[in-house]
Amino acid sequence: MSRVVVVGGGFGGMAVAARLAKTGHEVTLLERSPDLGGALGSVSEEGFTWDAGASYTLLPAVLRDLFRKTGRPLERELDLEPLDLVREHRFEDDTTLALPTSRAGQLRALDALEPGLGERWAAHVDSFTEDWEVLRQHYFEHPWQRAALPDAVRRRFDSREMLHKRLKKTLKDERLRDLATFPFLAEGHDPRNVPAWMGLVAYLEQRFGTWHVPGGMARITEVLGARLATRGVTVLRGTPARDVVLREGRAVAVRTDEGDIDADEVVVAVDPRGLPSLAPLVERTMPAIPPVVCHVGLEGDVPDLPHEVVLHGDPLLVVRTGGHAPDGRHAWTIHGRGKIAEDLLRALARHRIDVRAQLVHRVDRSPRELVQLWGSSPLGVLWQGRSTVRARLGPDTPIPHLHTAGAHATPGAGLPFVGLSAALVAERIGPV
Repeated sequence: MSRVVVVGGGFGGMAVAARLAKTGHEVTLLERSPDLGGALGSVSEEGFTWDAGASYTLLPAVLRDLFRKTGRPLERELDLEPLDLVREHRFEDDTTLALPTSRAGQLRALDALEPGLGERWAAHVDSFTEDWEVLRQHYFEHPWQRAALPDAVRRRFDSREMLHKRLKKTLKDERLRDLATFPFLAEGHDPRNVPAWMGLVAYLEQRFGTWHVPGGMARITEVLGARLATRGVTVLRGTPARDVVLREGRAVAVRTDEGDIDADEVVVAVDPRGLPSLAPLVERTMPAIPPVVCHVGLEGDVPDLPHEVVLHGDPLLVVRTGGHAPDGRHAWTIHGRGKIAEDLLRALARHRIDVRAQLVHRVDRSPRELVQLWGSSPLGVLWQGRSTVRARLGPDTPIPHLHTAGAHATPGAGLPFVGLSAALVAERIGPV
């Protein structure tokens, strides 16, 4: 039995700890805060509850695989339900698009917006089919060999074509470009610095749909926490890791205020910048910064909105309506990106969604406060061009017996990719 220490109790750390414990390792999980889950948690005040981070996910197979390989199947632990809409978009020209999840539905909805838009969007999404198949096999689902990449992967990683440039050539309608760039703008990236192949996110949304957990995404944290207990993982809450201890060039322990915890393998599932031994390995990367967030509790009559509404422009506003509230009340979350020179609710009112008179409670969080609360940014590494994909650490690192998982690791941020990172690390370490 080998000893594994996992640093970080967010979704990535919990997922890798559960996988490794199931395959026979003695696992200790360190979490700096009193609670597990990190951004995959909730905020509760005055009877209202909001998702702190993700409110839905793509690639449901990632969660199903995690639960199946660590114990009881997902379906026996919690509900994972498909959403009919990806989201609603309200564009700067005052047109509105409710974007369904299916290909046929997207064709119809876009053609209703303007004849011909559906086929143009379908062609754009279809163009990423091969990107997904190639990268799924050699990057997303299996540990990649940096020094021996297949030619098909290397061509993509070495391409100088950025998403903004491709969209400028292939999508002449500004609204279609807004659809394609939104996932990256929402996470703080500049499409001019995002590799063109990452546009496959639109393919994933259409091919696999969007899914949510009734009761809030924090339910995943609750169920995974119970899974860790079942698998015998030692969970040390309120225990920040100060550094990874290296001896003769390899990782041998994790340093805490209470002393060093010896390890045969160390998995870092937090931003490596916070650990002095790892910081030099990622000095060429920057974190993607969270948005301005406002959780609001409302009462009375409010607009009937779908689970997510995107208000394009500067600032970019995102309204999520799926929080939980007492009877007769409503829990919304608003995210803001860009030039935010006014209160988010006032900015929202300029888009004819004015709920200021219905406000009974609010919780505001700045990007700095969110990073301090979670210990790092859950949005991982900022895209800074084609080199970023190689700048991330992964299931292996230059330091023997040291691995990374989570949003800052390969293959990146977002619940599906973080789940895949945990699977990559578990595959690299292997069973006892």
